[in-house]
Amino acid sequence: MTTLKSGDKAPQFSGLDQNGVAHKLEDYSGKKLVVFFYPKASTPGCTAEACDLRDNFERFKANNYELLGVSADSAKAQAKFIDKYELPFPLLADEDKSVIEAFGVWGPKKFMGKVYDGIHRTTFVINEKGIIEEVISDVKTKAHAAQILK
Repeated sequence: MTTLKSGDKAPQFSGLDQNGVAHKLEDYSGKKLVVFFYPKASTPGCTAEACDLRDNFERFKANNYELLGVSADSAKAQAKFIDKYELPFPLLADEDKSVIEAFGVWGPKKFMGKVYDGIHRTTFVINEKGIIEEVISDVKTKAHAAQILK
């Protein structure tokens, strides 16, 4: 789906999280950044993925990683998702899909024989200099932290 690959410069992005706080790529300069895109807050797969990342959050912090989740949900839906599952990282409410489209994860999907446009579950691991180190498109929702923290 995405044309971005390992070695590419990460897209410059700017988006608002569940509290209306702006996040930009340059805010994370000097840290490793995991940007994970997921289809919809509080759905089973997205919940499993977010909770796996939450449960391994201290390991991410110990390895100088920041985490940033992104979906097209409203700020209110993102805030409820964070509160319900005690997620320790911000979630961008990318309702205009500007961040989603910058990373190229919006496009045709198929579910139960029906084709529709949506967010492809994809994770980008970005190094301290803003270069993409890894693109994970085959996300294992219940073991996603292990895919990132090898």
